[in-house]
Amino acid sequence: MGSISAYETVAGRRYRVRYRTPGHQQTDKRGFRTKRDAELYLASLELAKARGDYVPAARAGVNFQSWSEKWIDSLVQVKPSTLQGYVSITRGRLQPRWGSTPLNAITHSDIQSWISDENSRVGARTVGSYHRVFSMILKYAVRDGRLGRNPADGIRLPRIRPKKHPYLTHAQLHELAALCGSEGLVVLFLGYTGLRWGELAALECRNVDFTRRRVQVDRAVVELTDGQLVYGSPKNHQQRSVPFPSFPCDQLRALVASKKSRDLLFTSPYGRLLRVNNWKRKAFDKAADNHPDLLRPTVHDLRHTAASLAISAGANVKAVQRMLGHASAAMTLDVYADLFDDDLDAVGDALSRLGSPEVVSKVWANPENAASEPTADGLGSLRRTGWAPWGSNPRPAD
Repeated sequence: MGSISAYETVAGRRYRVRYRTPGHQQTDKRGFRTKRDAELYLASLELAKARGDYVPAARAGVNFQSWSEKWIDSLVQVKPSTLQGYVSITRGRLQPRWGSTPLNAITHSDIQSWISDENSRVGARTVGSYHRVFSMILKYAVRDGRLGRNPADGIRLPRIRPKKHPYLTHAQLHELAALCGSEGLVVLFLGYTGLRWGELAALECRNVDFTRRRVQVDRAVVELTDGQLVYGSPKNHQQRSVPFPSFPCDQLRALVASKKSRDLLFTSPYGRLLRVNNWKRKAFDKAADNHPDLLRPTVHDLRHTAASLAISAGANVKAVQRMLGHASAAMTLDVYADLFDDDLDAVGDALSRLGSPEVVSKVWANPENAASEPTADGLGSLRRTGWAPWGSNPRPAD
């Protein structure tokens, strides 16, 4: 147990706390205005040592800016596009507010107040991204022994209202493809396979299997903000085989026949990699200019459309998950829960059909179900197995 002693300064009496670290090194902390403050500090030290949460002040005193830069340097297994997002949030939003603050001075209540302020300026999803990066930086400090706990844990975040996905029907998808002219094949391919743009742009002719009508997704390309192109594995590092319908096969065969195995499947008119912004201007924007009343989907809406069309065709959740390359079936259900609302109607209809009094009475009347026929009180075999409704006095089961 440490000790507390008073000493005199020009500004008046102050208190010093002497204590030993878990490594049995004696040290002290000075400058407490009241003995009560010194006692509370000493008690918190002893509690932290008992819990194994003790952090030397020198280690926890590093400021947020220098620590967040060290965290960025540690991100060696993060995809370039993800790293770019983390760096943008850290340097653009977190460091301007918290840069000079020591790690051990960042409190839960301060973070909560900051989150509330940010929510008045940006959307709930953006605030959630800020908090996620902030929490990862502080969690890294906990793992390095610079903080005893993560003050960003348990922060109340604004509620995210799910967006309603715009799903195209088969007719709308084909109409859009026709209006996009020479880029119509890309529209159909995205709308029926659900590939992400980076996955489609990185496809090579070798990835197309016409026998099984499958396309092998084994890489993706990302265009960074500086225009740099980075090739890597698909999102979640999941290679997958994705089916495609038969009607675009002739166009795809003609496309593959004019190229080599390792050539890109879809390219610009100059044979270069398709860039999403250039493609949108040539396809979507041009079609919308010529037809102002046209539904204006985004490129990612075609991925949502593929999920919708697959589910309406009878695909189960696991198949849709594998098709889209989601990390789990739970994620697929979360994203596309609205597509399964009609299933609830089917469940209600089935329960009505199988549980109707007419059907149940026929089951009781069937001689094969004599062992389950109702008794005088209408409970049948349920009474004999010891079950009874609330308020009755059941006979204990044998």
